[in-house]
Amino acid sequence: MLAAYESIPRADRVIVALDCDRATALELAQQLQGKAKWMKVGMTLYYAEGPSIVEILKLLGYKVFLDLKFHDIPHQVSGAAASAVEAGADMITMHAVGGIPMMQAAQSAVDESGCDADTLAITVLTSMDDETLAQTGVSRSMTEQVKTLASCAQDAGLSGVVASPQEASMLRELLGPDALIVTPGVRPVGAALGDQSRVATPREAFDAGASHIVVGRPITQADDPAAAFDAIAAEL
Repeated sequence: MLAAYESIPRADRVIVALDCDRATALELAQQLQGKAKWMKVGMTLYYAEGPSIVEILKLLGYKVFLDLKFHDIPHQVSGAAASAVEAGADMITMHAVGGIPMMQAAQSAVDESGCDADTLAITVLTSMDDETLAQTGVSRSMTEQVKTLASCAQDAGLSGVVASPQEASMLRELLGPDALIVTPGVRPVGAALGDQSRVATPREAFDAGASHIVVGRPITQADDPAAAFDAIAAEL
């Protein structure tokens, strides 16, 4: 039996990251109407514009991945999660290292809101490699740290995780067919890596088990963002 997300075409599970200012974000959203289904709003845009940017993107017909990576005491994260879904977010994120009680508080807030937003735990940021992970005091390998945090997210009742495409296959086996596995660090062939360390192409990420992929600069900084999105969709 197919997981619910698998009935949706891969191109409709590409999330475009709007890590830019309001004017650029809205211009990109208009250029990609009828093509992309998802937009990601991260800290850069949300801290400048607040909930209104989520509401505007929803009015333009997009699903919104609100990637604020909550990490605080359970009471604060519960309130943040409630506010995020009230604004219209369809996916929200939190750091798994905040612990199971923190993640449970967020999930409870979403459940109590009556919204059907998905909740995702950040495992290890895709900008990190083994050396930077070790510098934070983590003695586990990258793989073991990702597995441990993903298991905590599942125990907390979250919808899934955010992890690099390099861990997608392992996480799909660990979490089962229904978990959402959202992978940033996705770069089309020939694209610059930027500040990403653990990357894959869009097709590789989906083939490895990702339910959704996040693509930012290869689309948003392209001379023709719509054509760049179409090229990725064609690859899929």
